[in-house]
Amino acid sequence: MDYSIASYSFHGLLESGKQDMFKYISDCKEMGCALLDPWNGHLAPLIEEDKAIKASDNPTQAHFSEAGLEYARQVKAAADEAGLPVGCLAIDGAHMYEPTAEGRAANRACGYRWLEVADILKSQQVRMDTGGTVDLPDEQFEIIVEGFKDVVAKAGEKGIEVVLENHWGASHVPENVLRVIEAVPGLALLFDSGNWAEGRREDGWTMCAHLAKSVHIKARAFDENGNETTWDVPRVVRLLAASGYNGCWGVESVPREGDEYEAARKTIALIQRTLDERK
Repeated sequence: MDYSIASYSFHGLLESGKQDMFKYISDCKEMGCALLDPWNGHLAPLIEEDKAIKASDNPTQAHFSEAGLEYARQVKAAADEAGLPVGCLAIDGAHMYEPTAEGRAANRACGYRWLEVADILKSQQVRMDTGGTVDLPDEQFEIIVEGFKDVVAKAGEKGIEVVLENHWGASHVPENVLRVIEAVPGLALLFDSGNWAEGRREDGWTMCAHLAKSVHIKARAFDENGNETTWDVPRVVRLLAASGYNGCWGVESVPREGDEYEAARKTIALIQRTLDERK
């Protein structure tokens, strides 16, 4: 089984100063990962520059500084040394829908900046969000579709696949995920097992599993036997496998309390055990 650990799984370690992007790479190597799945929050110098650009008089500049891009090259060199390709770069701050044209232009420029970073990292995928609201009125839908068509084309020029994640806003609802993906040729799905609107998780699993091009298997708490107690992880793993998913199994463990490393290891073990039981 190939597996990866989304770097957001270690956001507590990041916030406490106990992990940075380079420690994330070495941790993934030590834990046996096949890929890196960084969240852009782990690329701290670039996140700080991104915030500064958005707050500046020129929030639509489409490039990071040379110093920022050099940092990205250093990250790529460290990943290469570890022998770990970058699977999916999860990009916050570049969602498609904002209520104002100015907000949308700033977000689009943000997306372009991070696509340049993804190209340096040779990332296979980038994740960008829909934004919007769960009711997804037609005006929002049209803006989201236009935005994704643009970034899919830009990313395609670099050989990068764009994935929508069921994450927040409009994408919390499975019908909205289907509607947007069907409207945007080349747009794929990062299937997150946990991020569905209240009462819609089962619908999200059954309606969208067949579209998964990458996955985040969520885990929050475990019993003494290593079983996740928040939701039925074996069921969603079996459902994904039965739907034809054969990609890298991405873990996004977000423990309510305790050791983030241990939570990631327990999630990996649970997925492996479930897949072994299917044989």
